[in-house]
Amino acid sequence: MLDGTGSPLVDEAAADAALLGAGPVAGAGLSLPTLAVGASALALAACGDGGSTGSTSSGGGGGTTTPPVVVTVAAPTQVEASRYLAQTTMGATTDSIAAVSAKGYSAWLDDQFAMTRATSHWDWLQNNGFNVAANINAETGFDVTMWRQLIAEPDQLRQRVGMALLDMLVVGISGVNLNWKQFAMAAYVDVLLDNAFSNYRQIMDAITFNAAMGSFLTFLGNKKANATTGAQPDENYARELMQLFTLGLYQLNADGSIKTSGGVPLETYTPADVSGLARVFTGLNLATSDSTTPARYKLPLVMTASTNETGTASFLGASTSGGGTAAIKVALDTIFAHANIAPFVSKQLIQRLVTSNPSAAYVGRVSAAFADNGAGVRGDMKAVLKAILLDTEARSAAALTSTTAGRLREPFTRLTGWARAYNVTSPSNGWAIGDTSSTTTRLAQSPGRSGSVFNFFRPGYTPPNTPISSAGLVAPEFQITNEQTVIAYVNYMYALIVNGTGDVKADYTAILAKAADSQALIDDVNLVLAAGQLSTATVASIKAAIDTISATATTGPQNRVNTAILLTLASPDYLTVK
Repeated sequence: MLDGTGSPLVDEAAADAALLGAGPVAGAGLSLPTLAVGASALALAACGDGGSTGSTSSGGGGGTTTPPVVVTVAAPTQVEASRYLAQTTMGATTDSIAAVSAKGYSAWLDDQFAMTRATSHWDWLQNNGFNVAANINAETGFDVTMWRQLIAEPDQLRQRVGMALLDMLVVGISGVNLNWKQFAMAAYVDVLLDNAFSNYRQIMDAITFNAAMGSFLTFLGNKKANATTGAQPDENYARELMQLFTLGLYQLNADGSIKTSGGVPLETYTPADVSGLARVFTGLNLATSDSTTPARYKLPLVMTASTNETGTASFLGASTSGGGTAAIKVALDTIFAHANIAPFVSKQLIQRLVTSNPSAAYVGRVSAAFADNGAGVRGDMKAVLKAILLDTEARSAAALTSTTAGRLREPFTRLTGWARAYNVTSPSNGWAIGDTSSTTTRLAQSPGRSGSVFNFFRPGYTPPNTPISSAGLVAPEFQITNEQTVIAYVNYMYALIVNGTGDVKADYTAILAKAADSQALIDDVNLVLAAGQLSTATVASIKAAIDTISATATTGPQNRVNTAILLTLASPDYLTVK
């Protein structure tokens, strides 16, 4: 990437060294704070590759089911409010910071729970003419509707939780083997967003009968066994439903720790359970054969009796016979009643929203809320989200100085954070951001574009040969973080900050008023973008760089603003949010 003089913004060798903790990334007169992969702050715990890592216990009675330890603050400070919004939205704004400060955490959550969607992805694509014949075999419009909604819509908690669910219940548009892919994928994301505050059992049902999921995990058109040919039902969905979406590989205590026997983890299910469950997910097909419009991809899948297994299917200690949707209900109810689902789902939601290495006690408290919302209801998403976001481990200032708290920001949330902070708009409604998954020129991640059901990164990933792995911690997002992606991220964000893309541009009017005072400028960027988490050393580094830029030159104020934003986005204090 070149700056205005034709010089590289980021030098590759310098960035390489910086990523490894050897020194600063520099170029074009800017000295970027070190992008170090250190032991600093990446508190990241998880269920490895769909299973679980972390503490273990023998037997079956471990874990805590104590009620959530809830922090209630009537009037959070602006910094506290911004930190909260870093966990609950796609990016803080000055207005949202003021709203949280005025209402308090719980009341703001209630407002977000009550907020309806302005428009679904499906309706937006329809209303903006993407259902024309020319798009029948294209993805045109998908990135447009995704970025627009993440950045511009007010139902920010729904957007954030929906993206957390998309990280867990993965469908990637490139793996959807259907026409009208943009509509099929839009319908799937709508399922997650529409059900973000419902019940996890309802989510399980909705994804099972969704066309995009059926195509992505190859159970669409799945047929019962054929004794003549020896063909067996496709087991893909049966396996991933248990391994990745609900239970994990190993039996868990209520606090997420792994149950063992003789030091060996106890498996959650067997190959026979997978085969038995696969028999249930046969016979599901699209509701109509009309492919001239995308309409059928919004409709739930329907059962075709001739290809559905009606014999006995056994799995997880249960069995069903007769087939049809009744058998699917038995299967999903059985999984939903399993002891693993509460800690498994709770832990991954905590990872996506708050911290990658939650304590066992934190997982146990959220798991208890999943198991019972206080009124005897299991899987209530509102109760689970309140337990996660209002827990002392999420709200206490103790995490700010902990070496095992926090998480690495997902790359696409760094873009939305900048966009929301500085009122990015697209007057044409074109939102020409596009696919940002390139590892060499963009973010190495783009919402809805994972190449596999394992997501861009796995919840149990830990960067090898680092202090993180030595400490027994995990850092999922580091699976897509390396020298190349760091360079690409900084250069790409530099281009967006300075020029935007198409008519997607920021409005820096308000912050330009602070450009002459470098400290006031940094304080503002630190509050809105970084939740006040820039260290004294990082602030001094950024201030030194800004102070080399004239505040009175024609382009001086804008260059000072650009520098403050870019160096913040590149700093480890911002990238690692607590």
